[in-house]
Amino acid sequence: MARRPADPDRPSTTGLAHLTDLAKQTIPPLHPAGIPFVAAPAAVALLARRHKWVARPAWALSAACAAFFRHPSRVPPTEPGTVVAAADGEVALVDSAVPPPELGLGSAELPRVSTFLSVFDVHVQRVPISGTVTAVRHTPGAFLSADLPEASTQNERTAMTIRTESGAEIGVVQIAGLIARRIVNEANVGDTLRIGDTYGLIRFGSRVDVYFPAGTPLRVAVGQRTVGAETPLAVLP
Repeated sequence: MARRPADPDRPSTTGLAHLTDLAKQTIPPLHPAGIPFVAAPAAVALLARRHKWVARPAWALSAACAAFFRHPSRVPPTEPGTVVAAADGEVALVDSAVPPPELGLGSAELPRVSTFLSVFDVHVQRVPISGTVTAVRHTPGAFLSADLPEASTQNERTAMTIRTESGAEIGVVQIAGLIARRIVNEANVGDTLRIGDTYGLIRFGSRVDVYFPAGTPLRVAVGQRTVGAETPLAVLP
């Protein structure tokens, strides 16, 4: 029996698999915390599909939530002692400040990098350096604009301290903003975390502060854009 020639205009199974792989690489997955926010308006849109004035805004809201809760894969640098950005966003502060007391890092000023996350940034938080969690504490507070310096001490926040194998301690603080009302931190005291892993999320606009050991030279500047898990903030001496 003669074999039917392949149709050049018809995508092959291999071609479809390639397109699927490209889609997976291009479209980031959704963080599990975002599933209810995406599913609820999508369900409304389906139920009201005959009423465009309801369905269209519902689909738009579902798409916006999917974009907000996107969870792209990242590859951290391999240079020993590198502390990477804990979040995507814009560097708002590069200075020295007294860390929040719940970090347990003392009362002296330490180098600090603050990253402001707009509603358009990826909102998952990444582990800035490999180590063991020695403290995790949530502190209720105000909801000032996250780009204000006083937000570090007055806003609702969750602070976490990580001790590296060399004994250095890094503090990372998730800070709520004007419209942020939920901070998620999945780490627990005693956990061993790897650099670049996702450990938390802040919903809808926020800020993340990273505190370094005294004398650490910082490698970013105010206004610079950071990529969580990939942009080096410093290399520990």
